[in-house]
Amino acid sequence: MTTREIDNAAWPDARPRLSVLIPFHRNDPSDLIRRLDSEAAALAGAIELVLLDDGGGDAALTTRVAQRLARLALPARLVVLSQNVGRARGRNRLAAAARGRTFLFLDSDMRPDAPDFLQVWADLEAVQTPAVAIGGFSLLQAPDAPEFAVHRALAAASECIPAAVRARTPEKYVYTSNLMVRRDVFSAEAFDTGFSGWGWEDVEWGLRVARRHKVLHPDNPATHMGLDTVATLAAKYASSGANFARVAERHPEVRNWPGYRAARLLQRLPWPPAVTARLALKAAEEPRLPVRARAFALRLYRAAVYAGALP
Repeated sequence: MTTREIDNAAWPDARPRLSVLIPFHRNDPSDLIRRLDSEAAALAGAIELVLLDDGGGDAALTTRVAQRLARLALPARLVVLSQNVGRARGRNRLAAAARGRTFLFLDSDMRPDAPDFLQVWADLEAVQTPAVAIGGFSLLQAPDAPEFAVHRALAAASECIPAAVRARTPEKYVYTSNLMVRRDVFSAEAFDTGFSGWGWEDVEWGLRVARRHKVLHPDNPATHMGLDTVATLAAKYASSGANFARVAERHPEVRNWPGYRAARLLQRLPWPPAVTARLALKAAEEPRLPVRARAFALRLYRAAVYAGALP
């Protein structure tokens, strides 16, 4: 595998405290980095951007992003990999390229909800330098097209949680979509590269880190713009069963979570979980059903996938 690094003019002389780390794979992060750069003047060199093109193989996209970075006021580096290394290895690679004493992981399909989004993070980092902090995410700017209605309902119910609620069980709501972590903490506890497919590597990391460090939940959300159709989301769930089983094996507390209990209940039925999964997915894809019913069916599909993955 080959690696290229492309730096903009502001990169060499910068001495950032906070590195914003953004992986992308065949999707254009230009809108996000444009919005982040709008805060550059107020940040006075305290923040740098590091982006990872994770083996997307789209030369035109790589060129567009490099050209965008060249115009930024914020110091910025683009790391280009010739092969896809996945979510965990990609984030570890981003951290290796960063220079700040603290990292802010942002998914490329996030959009800050406030114009001082980076300033809030920079102030928190300067004053408290927390081990781990989760800003949360919302649906404030997300598309409300009918094909995304089921995902919107799922995210609103289980992921777009107010900071005060997240703080009650801080280890449970650790998402790399908007995550700040101190360099020394990440150096001791990197993402587990044994995960493959989609999902759960950030949750497992959060559970592991929360045993040793306090996890803060400030109210500094960004919008998750990348809502999926039922078919796309179901495909992600289908590839996440082994990851869920890996988390449950390593962290016994997961066995008290509703998703785990549902999976175990489905294992006790007289027919295989695959049958439940097939019927549930059919219901989730039925546009004539109410959105809430389709969202429940998709959660049932996910539980059936996990039932098939658990021993």
